[in-house]
Amino acid sequence: MYKVFVNDTPIIITSSIKKVNSFPTYHFKNVVFDEIIQKLTNKELKGINLYSTDIENDWKLFLTNLKVIPAAGGLVLNSKNEVLFIYRNGVWDLPKGWIEKGETIEIAAIREVEEECGIFNLKLIKPLITTYHIYFHKGAKLKQTYWFLMTSDYQKELIPQIEEGITQVAFKNEAETEEVFKNTYENIKLVYDTYKEGSFS
Repeated sequence: MYKVFVNDTPIIITSSIKKVNSFPTYHFKNVVFDEIIQKLTNKELKGINLYSTDIENDWKLFLTNLKVIPAAGGLVLNSKNEVLFIYRNGVWDLPKGWIEKGETIEIAAIREVEEECGIFNLKLIKPLITTYHIYFHKGAKLKQTYWFLMTSDYQKELIPQIEEGITQVAFKNEAETEEVFKNTYENIKLVYDTYKEGSFS
């Protein structure tokens, strides 16, 4: 299954015919890409299921409609298992950014977290999930973000990267994270849920 968000509205590409949500289901082969993007952008649909009989090939076909922008980021835990969040452009988020030429995704993830949060001593634990969202800048682009679970014992003051629109950086406990989720992106909830469902504790 692949889940791609357009402004927090999901396109779910699935090989399962079992109904798991209230969204309309279409056969992947019968949809016009531009039409479904338009409907989701205009909020005509709350989400859409695309049923595929050959999910890997159909996913490759789906990607031919978009320029893919690879990015990497981290869900960082401190010694109290609190999660590091950034507040950017009025929304809570996790630190992430574009992968630069010649970088591995792991190095890019660590560099972006360091730059955006002013944190160091990061230790990469394991990959978490890859998320996808479509945005529009000179055409439709797909941001493909590789997320990693990280830890840090860094104790000094955290410095938000103001020039990137980040005004706050803070570790949040579980109760505070619930508050964050009232003002965050669906992809960020996916990353957090993947961490919570994992074997890491």
